[in-house]
Amino acid sequence: MATAGTVALRTSRRLAALSWRRLFAHSSFVAGAIIVTGVVAAAAFAPALAPFDPIEQAFTSQLLAPSRAHPFGTDEFGRDIFSRVIYGARIALVVGVVADGIAALLGVVLGVVSGYFGRRVDAFLMRTVDVLLAFPYLLLAMIVVAILGPSLINAMIAIGIVYTPQFARVVRGAVLQVKEEDFVEAARAVGAGSLRLLARHVLPNILSPIIVMATLTVGFMIVETAGLSFLGLGASPPTPEWGSMLATGRSFMLTAPWIATFPGLAILITVVGFNLIGDGLRDLLDPRLRGSR
Repeated sequence: MATAGTVALRTSRRLAALSWRRLFAHSSFVAGAIIVTGVVAAAAFAPALAPFDPIEQAFTSQLLAPSRAHPFGTDEFGRDIFSRVIYGARIALVVGVVADGIAALLGVVLGVVSGYFGRRVDAFLMRTVDVLLAFPYLLLAMIVVAILGPSLINAMIAIGIVYTPQFARVVRGAVLQVKEEDFVEAARAVGAGSLRLLARHVLPNILSPIIVMATLTVGFMIVETAGLSFLGLGASPPTPEWGSMLATGRSFMLTAPWIATFPGLAILITVVGFNLIGDGLRDLLDPRLRGSR
């Protein structure tokens, strides 16, 4: 005869299998996963896929149109655009993950503290968040980079700080809802302290909105960082970063439009991929949306 623990384990496994089947039946998630997998594969195997060194200059091959030898053409220094786009995927993914991690970490800490302890702490933190949200994202990022100094690392830090208020708002709302649940009240009644309540009951039950938020914002962070590089506040030449490649290509839009076109398409495709994945995860993890598709 199966024990209660065995039955619970089997039920948990069936629910997990059902969730994965539902997720992979979601057309948006599948499309996004294919796109992001392609970008990750290009970044991981860049040395094997790129036919040329991304920063090697060849002044005899300047501004060549797309051809078999150079599928995306060459830039004003004779560098192969295809190779630079492939290597740029590495920077884009690092930027997205690092900036997203900074925003999630800071936002979760602020949101949990604000939502759980409330009162004056909540009022102070949320008013600070409101002030940050009043600034346009790119403008606030430019201010932070101006303080820290222009570089790709500082650009990632700036974008992480800029998106922290969004995470803080989402996490605060989730904490306010979870901390009023019966199981939290029961744990508090039997003497559980604040740290135990947060670690064992609150945080595990607010992971869903955090995961969805983190997935949806990766693409935006890639765009914002590319924007800073486009303005000369991020990656510096000759780094094969998509934003800086766009900045270079704008001067040749009439004579060599491929210099800016292909990095722009790379940004577009990558952002769309992450957004589609986030859409699929949101539909899976949000119980209000599970029955709507």
